[in-house]
Amino acid sequence: MAPNVFPQARLTLEPAHARRFLLAHQRLLPPRSLRGRDSVTRLLRHLGCIQYDPIDIVGRNPDLVLQSRVVGHRPDALDRLLHVEHEAIVVWDKMAAIALAEDWPSFARHRARMVAQHGRPDSPEMQVAPYVLEEIRRRGPLSSRDIEHDATVDWWWGRKKRLVGASLEILSAMGIVLVHHRVRSERHFDLAERVLPPDILGAPDPHPRDEDYEDWHVLRRIGSLGLAPGSGAPEYWWGIMGVKGTAARARVLGRLAERGDIVPVDVDGAAGRRFFVRAADLGALEAAGDGVAGGGRAAFVAPLDNLTWDRELLRQVFAFDYCWEVYKPRETRSFGYYVLPVLYQDRFVARVEPVFDKKEKTLGIAGWWWERGVRPDAAMKEALAQCVAEFGRYLGAAKTELVGQASTMRGLRTALGVRASAAS
Repeated sequence: MAPNVFPQARLTLEPAHARRFLLAHQRLLPPRSLRGRDSVTRLLRHLGCIQYDPIDIVGRNPDLVLQSRVVGHRPDALDRLLHVEHEAIVVWDKMAAIALAEDWPSFARHRARMVAQHGRPDSPEMQVAPYVLEEIRRRGPLSSRDIEHDATVDWWWGRKKRLVGASLEILSAMGIVLVHHRVRSERHFDLAERVLPPDILGAPDPHPRDEDYEDWHVLRRIGSLGLAPGSGAPEYWWGIMGVKGTAARARVLGRLAERGDIVPVDVDGAAGRRFFVRAADLGALEAAGDGVAGGGRAAFVAPLDNLTWDRELLRQVFAFDYCWEVYKPRETRSFGYYVLPVLYQDRFVARVEPVFDKKEKTLGIAGWWWERGVRPDAAMKEALAQCVAEFGRYLGAAKTELVGQASTMRGLRTALGVRASAAS
C-alpha cells in the first residue's frame, strides 16, 4: 500500500535508533529491569495489553512476556493479579489479551457488539443461559464441567462443544460472567458483578462518540508496540471497532496526527512503510538516539510478545525473520515446535527451543540456532548463561540440561553454561 495515504513523516530514524527505542519502550533495554510488587500492573498500564495464549510449554505467553521484563517473575504473580485480586482481566483487545480491570468501561462497545451478534433469545446458547447463570448464582464460580447438561452444539471450525460451555463463552464475551479463577487450564466463571468492584462495573463508557473511541483505541494500540505501522501487519490492528482496513486506519491516524497526539515517522530501510509514535513518547525516542545497546543482558522473548506482533518490522529494523511454527506440520518447520527469539543487547542473536519436565523439574534446551554471522564473545556468553539460569528460576527448575539437537552442538555448553544430558 502506498505510504502517501498517511500523513507525511516528520522524522526519519536509522534502524539502530528505531531498535533502541522499541526495546526501551517495551522495557527490554535491558531485560528484567522492572522491580517491585506493582511492576506487572505498571507494565500493563504502559503497554495496554499483553496477548493471551493458553499453550503452556515453558509457561503461557503472558508469563513469557513478563519473565523477560520483570526480575524474578513467577507465574503465580500473574495468577494472583487475575484470579485473586482481579486487578487484571482477559478482554478482546487485538485478540484474547490481558488488560487492567480499570479498562473495562472502555470496552463497552465490544460487549454491546457481542450482545447484538450472539444474544438472540432463540439461539440454543441463550436459551440455556438462564439455567447456567442460576447455577453460578446459587453455587458460586463454576467450570462448564460443573454444570450438568447433555446437549452439544456446533462450534468453531466444525467442532462440537457442550452447550453449557458455548453459553459460558458467549456470556463471557458479553461481560455477564468473567473468569474467576483457573484450575490448571480449566476456567471457572462467576458473575461479573461478583468479580469487579461496583465503581468499575457500573462506570459509563468514557468514549461515548465513535470518534472518541477510535482515537482512544488507536492511540492505545500504538503504545502497545511503541512504533506502530500504518500499512502492512493488519493483525496488529485487529480488535479495534470501526478501524478495519487501510482507509479507515489512515483516517484515524490522520486525525490524531493533525491534533498532535502522534508523530509520523520513517525508518531507513523500511521502504514503503510509515510508522507512528505517540507524542508522549518523543522524549524517550530522542533519548534512544544515543542510548546504550542493552546493558549486557540477554532474554528469551515470548512468541506472541508485543515486540513481535509486526513480523515485517522485525525483518526491517532487526534483520530478524521470525515465524512461530506451532501450527505448522512437523515436516515443514524450519526450526522447532515452540521456538523463542533470543535477544542480546539490541539484536536477536539466536533461537531457542526450551522444554520443561514438570515432574522432574528439569529445563531442557532442545534446540539452538545461532543467527547468521553471530560469533559469541565472552560478554555474550556470560549474558546468555545468566539468561538461561534466570529462565530456569522462573520455571522453578532444579536443573538445566542440553538435550536433543542442542546437546550435539560444539561450544554450546560453554556459551550457555549448561551441561548435556547424560542420556544425550
